[in-house]
Amino acid sequence: MAIDAEIEFPTIELRSSDLKRGTEGWNRLCKRVREACETFGCFDVVYKKISTKIREDAFELQKELVEVPVERKQKNTSPLPCHGWVGPCEQVSMLYEGFGVADASNYDSVNNFAQLMWPNGQPRFTDTIHTLATQMEELNKLIWLMLTDSYGLQEDSLKMNYKTLVRMMKYLAPPPGEYERGFFAHTDKPISTLICEDKSGLEIEVNNDQWIKLTNLSPSSFVFIVGDPLKAWSNGRLKPVNHRVMMSGDKDRYSIAAFIIPNEGTIIKAPKELIDEKHPQLFKEFDFMDFFLYAISDPAKHIDSGELLHAYASLSPPVSN
Repeated sequence: MAIDAEIEFPTIELRSSDLKRGTEGWNRLCKRVREACETFGCFDVVYKKISTKIREDAFELQKELVEVPVERKQKNTSPLPCHGWVGPCEQVSMLYEGFGVADASNYDSVNNFAQLMWPNGQPRFTDTIHTLATQMEELNKLIWLMLTDSYGLQEDSLKMNYKTLVRMMKYLAPPPGEYERGFFAHTDKPISTLICEDKSGLEIEVNNDQWIKLTNLSPSSFVFIVGDPLKAWSNGRLKPVNHRVMMSGDKDRYSIAAFIIPNEGTIIKAPKELIDEKHPQLFKEFDFMDFFLYAISDPAKHIDSGELLHAYASLSPPVSN
């Protein structure tokens, strides 16, 4: 998918015929996934196993969700940051509104959220969001497996107990002729993220301060994003990408993101196979939740957030990508 005359953002289609481990097709895919995550920190993954209908249904239901009264939205709370409802505000963006469903591959969790928003129940919402979340979680697992295989590691090298946090986000169209921030630039603090969107708006930073908009994504596309902890796990090989949402035009934007949030007590550390004389250990072992709370709880830390991992866990001065 060509976005810029000089930059071609990687699009990788995961065809079922290439998904048998150990085959030539599988090995080629693994190499492409690793190279995309090392170079860009993200890629466009085309995955037709998740139907376009389930995505369209989810966006349709999301449009119903944003219409519920504010007093119900305010019931979407959590002791963990980024897990509840956030309305338009100066801190994030006056164009942004987001809802959080924790443990969204668990049917009861989605149903409990739906009953908060619709006291009389909304089984179609529960069924659709639970199905989409479960399928996105499986896609994330598949990409993780590709990364471990590409580095020649055992499957359990990137295996942990976690929950999938689904955030459903709406971005208002800006005033006519304006180009406005929908969400500030940041790197992700969960392990990894999958995003699907109904219109373009997501931008990534490349080549230091050059931003490109991800356009022409197919109806079967998801954007996989490397989070800060994957950089630590890979001993600096994988690149968390700085990304933002910028809005233009006269249409609102809807997106659904699945964030991988490890359970409390999960330790992030690089496998010994990724540490040697040429690749000395860059980061200390750390508790994921301690890092997550450190990075997310203080809004001021969103500035230059790509450096937070180094500030928290680096064993050496930060190295520019």
